[in-house]
Amino acid sequence: MALSLLTFRGELAALSAALIWAIASVIYIGIGRQLAPLVLNLVKGVIAIAFLLLTLWLQGGELPQISLPAMGLLFLSGIVGIGIGDTAYFKALNCLGARRALVLESVAPPLAAVMALVFLQERLAVSAWLGIALTIVGVTWVVAERTVVEDQPPRHLWQGTVFGLLAALGQAGGVVLSRAVLASTTIDPLWSSLLRLVAGSLALLVWLLCRRQPIQSLQQSLKPLGSRRFLTLLVGVAFASTYLAIWLQQVALKYTAVGIAQALSATSPLFVIPIAIALGEKVSLQAIVGVLIAIIGIWLLFSWQ
Repeated sequence: MALSLLTFRGELAALSAALIWAIASVIYIGIGRQLAPLVLNLVKGVIAIAFLLLTLWLQGGELPQISLPAMGLLFLSGIVGIGIGDTAYFKALNCLGARRALVLESVAPPLAAVMALVFLQERLAVSAWLGIALTIVGVTWVVAERTVVEDQPPRHLWQGTVFGLLAALGQAGGVVLSRAVLASTTIDPLWSSLLRLVAGSLALLVWLLCRRQPIQSLQQSLKPLGSRRFLTLLVGVAFASTYLAIWLQQVALKYTAVGIAQALSATSPLFVIPIAIALGEKVSLQAIVGVLIAIIGIWLLFSWQ
């Protein structure tokens, strides 16, 4: 049993990250109404960096022995995936609502798999490609059911669509860059998470400063952080979604292929189903069929090797 869990540690880490993101996405919708996407992304990144530094200090971890090019790839991964990808996703959430933003997010796994094939020569078996396809089709079918994923009318449809696709492209590019380093070096996923978050947060800080917002406007955008209740909620969700989930994502990329890790990480909407049932909501036949299709895809992703 222990051997089986060890064999599938990458896949299990990806599913665990998906579970965390499922819960966090619902909370971020409310938080995103009070904090601008750029500010929200920067603040949650800083909170996660603090938790990562504390963890490394408690572990007594030494600096990783990796080359400058490898470190550069991790920094670029953070800029592309966290700085650009996550900010674009929060913007898409605000413009489109959760359901439409999640549908566009489903583009990321196959895009990441293709990019890994082209740039990393990471070849997957036919069964793995079929697993990715079924998982994404099932997830998309679940997301398309309005009663499962809480939604709001789109405020800016075309703008949100552009940001959603940019988010998918950024996240796919970010994970491929991470995989390039994690698969070829001995760096611990905890350190790669820290380096990516530092790079992404620095990029966001530079972006924020380059906008040259008046001090009063900047203070106004940070005003919600003055609420102890709001700040506590933000720290909690950042701990889960950024510290834990990104760490788990890096573990997944360390031990399994990019396409597999991304497809399993994209299963967040499936975890909304039991939450909806527990809250007494009626789940449609369409959503249940979507879950069954995705489960077949997940089984193929666990058994493709």
